[in-house]
Amino acid sequence: MTEKALRLGTRRSRLAMAQSGQVADAVSQVTGRPVELVEITTYGDTSREHLAQIGGTGVFVTALRDALLRGEVDFAVHSLKDLPTSQPEELVLAAVPVREDPRDVIVARDALKFTDLPRGARIGTGSPRRMAQLNAYARAHGLDIETVPIRGNVDTRIGYVRDGGLDAVVLAAAGLNRIGRGEEVTDFLPVDTVLPAPGQGALAVECPADRAELIAALAELDDPFTRVAVTAERSLLAALEAGCSAPVGALADLPPYAAPFERGNPHADGQIVKEMRLRGVVGTTDGSRMVQLSTTGPVPETHDQATTLGRHLAAEMLAQGAAGLMGERAQ
Repeated sequence: MTEKALRLGTRRSRLAMAQSGQVADAVSQVTGRPVELVEITTYGDTSREHLAQIGGTGVFVTALRDALLRGEVDFAVHSLKDLPTSQPEELVLAAVPVREDPRDVIVARDALKFTDLPRGARIGTGSPRRMAQLNAYARAHGLDIETVPIRGNVDTRIGYVRDGGLDAVVLAAAGLNRIGRGEEVTDFLPVDTVLPAPGQGALAVECPADRAELIAALAELDDPFTRVAVTAERSLLAALEAGCSAPVGALADLPPYAAPFERGNPHADGQIVKEMRLRGVVGTTDGSRMVQLSTTGPVPETHDQATTLGRHLAAEMLAQGAAGLMGERAQ
């Protein structure tokens, strides 16, 4: 008799289904059990308001977590950047798999690069974080751009460029890669220009805290470096008391190997990397005021060490006035 299928809770979007499908295959290999996707509609999927208006924090997550707590699914897959920074006691983050490319990208008309866009170019994004950094870069380099708030899935967003409504849109490299549309990228935004959202490019596999056997199986998918990196980034976000729709960017990576981005591989070029760099930024959406700092320390070996790194950088940012730049503070 074949073992009962494990039920994986996922959002219904094409991207969510793609990334959940990849996790389902991996879990099936580890456990030898079939995994079925259970599609769940979240408030963030049905609301047409901009994320900053509906609070951002948890809008794509709450329905999935409720299904876990009711026992309707065995585990759930989230985009880690959507997870609130506080973890419910009844649920455990069982795995953070190897991170995809964390960078933001441009999809522009006529295959243009960001710096080649015409004066007055209209760039679509629903993210205050992206708006703040793009506008700050434009101010610093004499570019004339207009950031336009948009929502919608990948097809909708790229459609704004294809139909001529916008000159470009900003998307996450990881999302396009996961749905096989990476070739549509016209420019990768260096992390020195736009720091990604905390946890961007990483997935979170969550399950009930009382399922010890399942937790152990899912832990096989965990990538220790990705986990400490995103823990540091999310600790910074939490210490700033900012929701996931606040204009905060953060990235933990491995200098000097970060240039061609090392996807969570601490053994770059056969050398053991001893240090992790954490960068954080917060700014007003018009780009007029920014606080951007970084710190470097030993690669954290524990959750507490990673959390401390994030808290320390957040404290430095707050000392330089970061709190006054965020607008929305998490409740």
